[in-house]
Amino acid sequence: MLDLACGKGEALCQWARAYGITGFGVDVHPPFVAAARERAQELGVSAQPDFVESDASGYIADAPVDIAACMGGSWIAGGPLGTAELLARSLKPGGIVLIGEPFWREVPTAEEAITGSGAESVDDFSTLWGLIEAFRSAGWDLVEMVLSDEDSWDRYVATQWLSIRRFIDASPEDELVPELRARLDEEPLRYARYQRRHLGWGVFGLMER
Repeated sequence: MLDLACGKGEALCQWARAYGITGFGVDVHPPFVAAARERAQELGVSAQPDFVESDASGYIADAPVDIAACMGGSWIAGGPLGTAELLARSLKPGGIVLIGEPFWREVPTAEEAITGSGAESVDDFSTLWGLIEAFRSAGWDLVEMVLSDEDSWDRYVATQWLSIRRFIDASPEDELVPELRARLDEEPLRYARYQRRHLGWGVFGLMER
């Protein structure tokens, strides 16, 4: 498996432990790569995934892989279709591309709802059906998808709020505290009013026709 823009490598490490997957993740940020290697060691799978510090935007695997993924970083190739095309260049025949991508569950019309959902413009995201149609038109068969629900969104964002609060408590004199305090004051309300209702996220399994 190849995982581009893998961040701290959690998905690849967990799949290595659960399913015996081997492969490597690629990320441009050295602290993320270091954290991914530490996580692999912690989970006892350091011999299975490797992590490479590199720009994922043009990365091609040295040898074809069974699964090529980019989950939440499709900006590396200009969006989901460009990223699928990039991933396909590392894929074995009959392999699967995994794309993680946000989409509008309900398209907002008010500007405050658009920005409150984390977008600069309503055009930043597609609808779910628009995304599926775009994959189809680009020559991909959709063979699997796993979509977030409101509860999984809650778990995802609330974990971030707890991390912010713990950082503030542990480092009250840090220069980032005023910015983080403002985020913790504002983000839960913004999430509850806008993002939870309007924005979804999914992982889409694709095979070339």
